[in-house]
Amino acid sequence: MKSNLLKKHAKSFYWASFFLSRNTLDKCSSLYNFCRTLDDIVDDNNKLEVKKEIFSKFKKDFKNKKPNNQIIKDMWSIIDRENISIQIVIDLFDGVETDLKEKVVINSKKDLLVYSYRVAGTVGLMMSKILKVNNKEALKGAIDLGIAMQLTNIARDVCEDKARNRQYVRHDFSSIQEIINESQIFYEKSFNSISNIPLKSRFSVIIARRVYKKIGDYILRQGSIKNYNAAGKIYVPIFEKMIQTFLSIFDFVKLLFVRNLRYDNQANHDILKQEINLNERI
Repeated sequence: MKSNLLKKHAKSFYWASFFLSRNTLDKCSSLYNFCRTLDDIVDDNNKLEVKKEIFSKFKKDFKNKKPNNQIIKDMWSIIDRENISIQIVIDLFDGVETDLKEKVVINSKKDLLVYSYRVAGTVGLMMSKILKVNNKEALKGAIDLGIAMQLTNIARDVCEDKARNRQYVRHDFSSIQEIINESQIFYEKSFNSISNIPLKSRFSVIIARRVYKKIGDYILRQGSIKNYNAAGKIYVPIFEKMIQTFLSIFDFVKLLFVRNLRYDNQANHDILKQEINLNERI
């Protein structure tokens, strides 16, 4: 039941979830359901004021640990059991609230990275806690993987966002290419951090990273804004997922030899730290 939304709305993650234990999958699904609920509030076709009221009520219910809301109840169970900083969840709320405007325009790299951290880097952190990762260097990498995936989402959803009066990147192919190229940096910087995930869950994250990264390759294959617009929402086909799953075996082996993990994306995290105290989150 909990994984139904994951299967419907997050095809890449659902594919990777086959390699998780049932208990871990249930926790990940509960986290996804919570995040999906927030997204649906913002993306609904209701008038802006109605969406703001629904969002405010959900946030209040969350803070009050409303017991008759199963999604909130499950989320608090994860927070308590996995010792997740409440500030991370507040960051998520803040990121989602950014989209509760008549018009959303992001013009700077700093604003783009802060937004991506809030709506997705936070999820990377919480997922890492569920997967029993506590190494601070590895948690920084989890933020990077979340940001990488959000940049991929932004590059994929330019037309959809334009219809909602949101602009995270200009609607031209060179700008979309720049976002994909930026995401590649975060994907690469996140790789070694996966070595701190327990073996029983590691393969799933490796697959998710590979499959999601591949979305960017399929976007770049469009070659022009005309082809990009005509393609619609781009997904990785099943045969490609199978190839990436096979290649993940080599990543798994490579990660077995990682020693003395050192985080090396400090320049981008310094940009984040202008607004977010990451040390309080990890």
